[in-house]
Amino acid sequence: MDNLGMLGQRVRHFRGLRGLTLDQLGAAVGIAASQLSLIENGRKEPRLSLLSRIGEVLGVTVAELLDDAPPSERAALELELAAAQQTSVYASLGLPVIRASKTLGDDTITAIIGLHRELARRAREAIATPEEARRANTELRQSMRARNNYLPDIEAVAERAVRAAGHTVGALTHRTVSTMASQLGFELVHVGDLPHSARSVIDLENGRVYLPPASIPGGHGLRSMALQAIAHRLLGHTQPVGYADFLRQRLEINYFAAACLMPLAQSVDFLRAAKADRNIAVEDFRDAFGVTHEAAALRLTNLATEHLGIELHFLRVGGDGAVYKAYENDGLRLPVDVTGSTEGQFVCRQWSARRAFQRTNRTTEFYQYTDTPEGTFFDSTQTGTTDSAEFSITIGVPFVHSKWFRGRETAVRATSTCPDENCCRRPAPGLAQRWSGRAWSSARLHAHILSPLPSGTFPGVDDRELYEFLEAHAAADAAD
Repeated sequence: MDNLGMLGQRVRHFRGLRGLTLDQLGAAVGIAASQLSLIENGRKEPRLSLLSRIGEVLGVTVAELLDDAPPSERAALELELAAAQQTSVYASLGLPVIRASKTLGDDTITAIIGLHRELARRAREAIATPEEARRANTELRQSMRARNNYLPDIEAVAERAVRAAGHTVGALTHRTVSTMASQLGFELVHVGDLPHSARSVIDLENGRVYLPPASIPGGHGLRSMALQAIAHRLLGHTQPVGYADFLRQRLEINYFAAACLMPLAQSVDFLRAAKADRNIAVEDFRDAFGVTHEAAALRLTNLATEHLGIELHFLRVGGDGAVYKAYENDGLRLPVDVTGSTEGQFVCRQWSARRAFQRTNRTTEFYQYTDTPEGTFFDSTQTGTTDSAEFSITIGVPFVHSKWFRGRETAVRATSTCPDENCCRRPAPGLAQRWSGRAWSSARLHAHILSPLPSGTFPGVDDRELYEFLEAHAAADAAD
């Protein structure tokens, strides 16, 4: 039984209506009054046979005893008082527990409950301070980094849910998502008057998930929102106990939605084939499953290390260079504040995540090699816009893994020495100056050795000079 306190209140209520004492009811059903008292106080779970006997004596059905509604306003007050005194906020005060005895008036209980509500409200406000939020974000990012951004338990839940809905291949359809919802007792309802602060609303009592209007058939957003809503039930979430718990739950429902839209087996098969062809591209992964570029890039971070052996980084950066989301397990040094948080920090102007905004034609991905104090990284960046601002989505890897990705032949290169305060203001030294107009790079020369291009690919560059230059810079890179 989920709520013994409610059951006890209902037994006590109906006993009072019949004018029976504990001794009288106990004798009638064949148990000691002390045992019956434990049941009424929510400290003992009765067997169904005993409940049946109690119901017969009190003239009610077992269903009425098990109803989850408080039998009276007084019972509702007593239950809320008991629940409030079981919270961590109350425990932290070190105060004794107050029993709702008959001598304790309704006004007194109401006043105590009001104080509890205010304490809980202030605790929630304190938890949601910017400092606490940044600390929780940082801890969650570090935790996911230790797991290579991979959650096998949620992968398994998503696989079972998708399989139960009959989905086997191709992009997940709205019909399949509706089937998944109905199997959990939910109906998807599209309405045009949701609160501005809500992406979806779940009516647990009537089994409905309210979503925005289906104005874009086949769109990723509505499928994802529906999957996130039903994920709470599948993953056994309860009301968050703090901001860190809220962030964890949000990450888990997002992960579940992505694992449904881009199922594990299909995604890994697709990415392994692309790796074998040395042609991994977020845009292909995106189009194969009918999702957004950001969703495909994030899903790649879930699978690349565990299933492809590739370490990588992800960035969502605003048009001003501020970080909205970030992940890395490849050694890239993310910009962080004194608390270790990267959200809101600015990436170097030389990084692909910002240089991509300089392009006139943004319909394709932007590729770049970036030399940093931690090594050379290859990045693929796609820009986009929202109603209020522009943003970029970047997936990047250390140079050693660039050979698996489309765009590795790019001649675009930059040098970043951030957090050096002069980094973003000075031109890239060495190679960019010497090969000005040719957009040559030592990383590109490495790629030339790994996947040689036909002689004459770069007009005006003598092959002998090219290889001499390669040897010199390869030694310099090794020294770095």
